[in-house]
This record gives sequence, structure tokens and C-alpha cells, in this order.
Amino acid sequence: MSTILITGATSGLGRYVAFELVRAGHTVLAHGRDPGRTGTLVEELRSEGAAEGFVADLASLAQVRELGARVAEAHPGLDVLINNAGVGAGSPGSGREVSADGHELRLAVNYLAPVTLTRALLPTRPARIVNVGSVGQEPVDFDDVEFSRGYSGFAAYCRSKFALAAHTFALAEELADTGIAVNVLHPATFMDTAMVREGGVAPWSTVADGAPGVLALATEDLGTGRFFDGTNPARAHEGTYDREVQKRLSAVTEQLLVP
Repeated sequence: MSTILITGATSGLGRYVAFELVRAGHTVLAHGRDPGRTGTLVEELRSEGAAEGFVADLASLAQVRELGARVAEAHPGLDVLINNAGVGAGSPGSGREVSADGHELRLAVNYLAPVTLTRALLPTRPARIVNVGSVGQEPVDFDDVEFSRGYSGFAAYCRSKFALAAHTFALAEELADTGIAVNVLHPATFMDTAMVREGGVAPWSTVADGAPGVLALATEDLGTGRFFDGTNPARAHEGTYDREVQKRLSAVTEQLLVP
């Protein structure tokens, strides 16, 4: 059985997947932002199997790096990383928000945080990295990466998921000979989560609908550098496969991640 870290495990899809994994006999490292909720979750998970909690605010890159260091030290044999935590479009009409580091919040949590956490955990040589993305993807504006002009929460969310997909494909290629598989998926459309409800959208599906794709990528050998819609192989936005876009994104990312 595997040792699996899942971010954003205290609610929604992450919580559901955490229970499915622990019931299947895996050791679940459950990340949450709130110490109380994370502790409660771990207690519940331990009634079903092996679990451990890790607390960090992914809107702070320093906390993301610290999270990676703590997990790597405690579990040098980490098998799977599931980058599930995310921030949605926000409530209708809400304005632009920034992270602890001053980055546009959706870019920070949905993209910079998983990139940073993945880097911190690569020395553990996890067999699989699963990035929870979305079919909602919109090209990053390299002239305004922080989305300071004409801000839209939904567009910011889509840009962050475009960046995550492009990063996934570039990283998969970089790690091609290492045995580490890196994939990205759209779990299900408008699942019944706090993120979706906050956005004023009536849910179309349940978190149970979104779980099979995540579970498959976490526990089965499905190749690397791929995009899935649920459990079905699919295509991400065509721009995410563009090598030039990937290179520009990588360069910008390096600048944004300078402590």
C-alpha cells in the first residue's frame, strides 16, 4: 500500500478521496489549512486506517515550502502527491485578492503552491504526482500575469488551471526517465463543494462523481504527461502543449517564486 499526501483534504473532493484511500489500506497524509478541522479529519480517518495531519496555508509560499520539508522528513518514502487544494472563482462580483506574498490569489494557490510543493517533494521520488485541474482553462496573459487589469475571478481561476496543465506537461517531460508520472485531470464539472456554491453556481455533480479520476491516477499506472476528464483521456487547452508557452511560463514562474 502507498503513502499518499493530499492537499485540501478537510472538505469537498479532497475529504472524499482521503476516506476512499484510507479505506483501501493506504496511509493518508491529510493537509488542511485550519488546525482544528485538520485534527478532526485525522481522528475520523484513523477510525478507518492510517492517517497523519499536516497544517499549512497554501496562500503563503513560505508555509508551502515548510510543508514540503516536513512531509519529506517524516515520509522520505512518499509514494503519491495529490495537489488537490484550490481556490474557486470567488463570490459573484468579488474583487481581486492577493496572497500572503502579494500574488493574485488564484494564481498563488492553484498554481504557485502546487509547483512549490512538488519541487519540495521531488527528492522523495514519488511514483505519481496528480494535479487536480479543470476543463476551465484560459491562456495566461504574460503581459499581466498577476491579472492587475480587467480582473475577473472566473478568468483568474481558468488562467491558473491553464498554467497548472502547461506545467504538468513540461514537468512530465523533464521527469520522463525518472519513473515519476505527472498527470492533470478535470475531476467533474461544478461538484457540490463550498467553492462552487460560493461562486453562485448550482452544483451539477457530486464529489463522489469527481473521485474516480483522482483515485485512478493516484493508484494506477496510467502513463505520464496526460490530461483526463474524469477517468477518460482528454485534451487540455491546446495552448498548454505549446513548448514556447511552457518556456515562458517557466521563466515567469521562476521570477514569481523568488523568496
